[in-house]
Amino acid sequence: MLRIGLLIATNLAILLVASIVMSLLGVSTSSMSGLLIFAAMFGFGGAFISLAISKWMAKKTMGCEVITNPRDNTERWLVDTVARQAQQAGIKMPEVAIYQSEEMNAFATGPSKDNALVAVSSGLLYGMTQDEIEGVLAHEVSHVANGDMVTLTLIQGVVNTFVIFAARVVAGIVNNFVASNDEEGEGLGMFAYMAVVFVLDMLFGILASMVVAYFSRIREFKADEGAAKLAGKDKMIAALERLKTGPETGAMPAQMSALGINGKRSMTDFLMSHPPLEKRINALRNS
Repeated sequence: MLRIGLLIATNLAILLVASIVMSLLGVSTSSMSGLLIFAAMFGFGGAFISLAISKWMAKKTMGCEVITNPRDNTERWLVDTVARQAQQAGIKMPEVAIYQSEEMNAFATGPSKDNALVAVSSGLLYGMTQDEIEGVLAHEVSHVANGDMVTLTLIQGVVNTFVIFAARVVAGIVNNFVASNDEEGEGLGMFAYMAVVFVLDMLFGILASMVVAYFSRIREFKADEGAAKLAGKDKMIAALERLKTGPETGAMPAQMSALGINGKRSMTDFLMSHPPLEKRINALRNS
């Protein structure tokens, strides 16, 4: 309920600010309301469609093999560990899967706490000790228990709405300015207007990505804290230490990297979906 309340409050704030700005600029409020509704429909629609198909997409993208009947003791231990941690966290048992990759990584996804998938790479499963794997699994189960997939979807919907809305508002202001200074008063023209919208979508999209990445980094710290409670602080720290010595990250596709326990590096900290491993380790040691 808190997430829904924050979502509604955020959108009301956007509407209020937009109405004030448009009033000051002499733009019709009714037309801006229509634009905001249009932006919200597409912004949240795309985010929630992605959430709804997240498990299916993850399985197809990563080639995940869901464990229905464990074939050996390792797979049986993996399923039993997730089941125990899920019970501790108060959620339904997620699907458990393995995907083939030398990279040590794992991720959790799904449309809800009770309809989730926890997947680990073969490199992690056979390259870590059981204690380290237990820490990783606890981290992913904590993501599910915290409702991180839904939370990030709501945040993505808000920023998507902002990008769509703001780009077209600014493009409209530019168009009106050009028209007012043009003897014929024709403005930018359709193609020029669309080009301006495209450029603004890109620029605002980068800003939006920074916002989503910021909240993603916060959720990683929270999931580490949850893992420390489920599996023990020492196991979570050991898992993060082990990740520092593993192969370079990057095997995950871009659309999946934010879900992994060890995210891709970025040219700037503002676009990193995960905090540096050392910061995460220090945060756990100081907690």
